[in-house]
Amino acid sequence: HQLGLNSSLCNWIVDFLTNRRQSVRVGKNTSSTLVVNTGAPQGCVLSPLLYTLFTHDCISSCASNLIVKFADDTTVLGLISNNDETNYRTEVQQLESWCHDNNLVLNTKKTKEIIVDFRKRGHNNHLPLFIGSEAVERVSSFKFLGVTVTEDLSWGNHITSVIRKAQQRLYYLRRLRSAHIPRSLMLNFYNCAISSVLTYGFLVWFPSCTKADQQALQRVVKEAGRIIGTSLPEISNIFPTRCLRRVHSILRDQHHPARHLFHLLPSGRRYRSIQARTSRLANSLYPQAVRLLNSLPPSHGQ
Repeated sequence: HQLGLNSSLCNWIVDFLTNRRQSVRVGKNTSSTLVVNTGAPQGCVLSPLLYTLFTHDCISSCASNLIVKFADDTTVLGLISNNDETNYRTEVQQLESWCHDNNLVLNTKKTKEIIVDFRKRGHNNHLPLFIGSEAVERVSSFKFLGVTVTEDLSWGNHITSVIRKAQQRLYYLRRLRSAHIPRSLMLNFYNCAISSVLTYGFLVWFPSCTKADQQALQRVVKEAGRIIGTSLPEISNIFPTRCLRRVHSILRDQHHPARHLFHLLPSGRRYRSIQARTSRLANSLYPQAVRLLNSLPPSHGQ
């Protein structure tokens, strides 16, 4: 009701979730039936949506923090200024309280903390973070939604993992060739099982990866092309196309949080460059996207 949903819909959902019966079957043996009135059905297409609606009021209380929710994974991002961690630690405490009030439990053993701090001095002087009485494990790298993020924001670990996974799938591509599978089907397999792995989260990490990393990625693409017997798009040529596609999607969405980064200059032909004091920022997605837009003919850049 707080979200303005129709009462009939709310009643239907309540009825759908109430007095559900389940049993476990192993072979020919079936357990007794148990009534389940907590949680959402496993595998139900409605479950992620219902969980999102249930957690709609789990939001950050401070402008310097951000709570990112993806299904039942929750991430707290905190910007620490002037060495003051008060807002960040308060946010974690409030998240813990919200979970307690809503009958949810934070799994401290699965919770990790990663600190990105590029100061030359004092970057190791961070007190432990506690949830209840348990200290949260601090790590130097963490896999976030399938992308390995490190404390120095380098992408070598992620790319190494991606290449290893893609090389394992080259084995199946060779098996397809040995079975004389048509080239068109091998191309489909490459796009679905190998290219998708190589380019997952591509716009986030590719602009900042080293030449050596790009060459290592390209070797996988080249080997796949050799197995299939055709030339495949170079890894470096994929970025501009996908980047422009994402930028135009952002420009069409007036409410996109990155929309304000793209300002047309008074001439109406070029976009204002994003000022970057570090190569790390200069090589990231949005500064690269603006440079790419400005390199296009006016009819393509707008």
